[in-house]
Amino acid sequence: MLVKWIRCTVVDRRGFERGQRKWAGLLGEPGFRGQGGGWSRGRPQVAHLFGFWESRAFYDSFMARSHDRLAASQAGTYKDIQVRLFEHRFDVKVGFRPQFSDADVVRFAHCRIRADRVEHFTHMQEKVWNPAMAGSPGMLRGVFGEAPGQEFLVLSMWNSEAEHGKYRTERVERLALRAQTEADVAAIAGDIVAIEPSWTV
Repeated sequence: MLVKWIRCTVVDRRGFERGQRKWAGLLGEPGFRGQGGGWSRGRPQVAHLFGFWESRAFYDSFMARSHDRLAASQAGTYKDIQVRLFEHRFDVKVGFRPQFSDADVVRFAHCRIRADRVEHFTHMQEKVWNPAMAGSPGMLRGVFGEAPGQEFLVLSMWNSEAEHGKYRTERVERLALRAQTEADVAAIAGDIVAIEPSWTV
């Protein structure tokens, strides 16, 4: 599975939201599995979207055929768009489905890992972080993806911001020490995204 992460700085909020509903046209696309997103909790003008495709081949075919037509309705409503593609490595919790209807927030971390620490980082994700997240009340499901150049995406869906907040307060610092995260990570960025139901496809 291919995971696409899009980050936009929005300059015309109403126009952007109107255009976002046009992406319902993705539904008929071969290999399309789902898309959703919303507004950054910390930066109100930033929107994040997450799309899921069966494979890179299906995604490339969509980009060559239908993408520009669907994207046209949002022209001029945003600036600074960033797009990243990740190959699914494993689920965070079992049975990941690209479904957003039961999620209140998505938390993601975009990590650049030191070349000699990739294996350790991946192992710690499986052995330390995944079980801790999977066992947290309110954590629904998630995905761990990899891109070329030691780049990773850790995405988790939560049924409430309050539950995610508790996990963050009670456990993250302790887990980071146990997983030696600081030694692995060259750079990390992330956000908490409030899901907009009308953007879900």
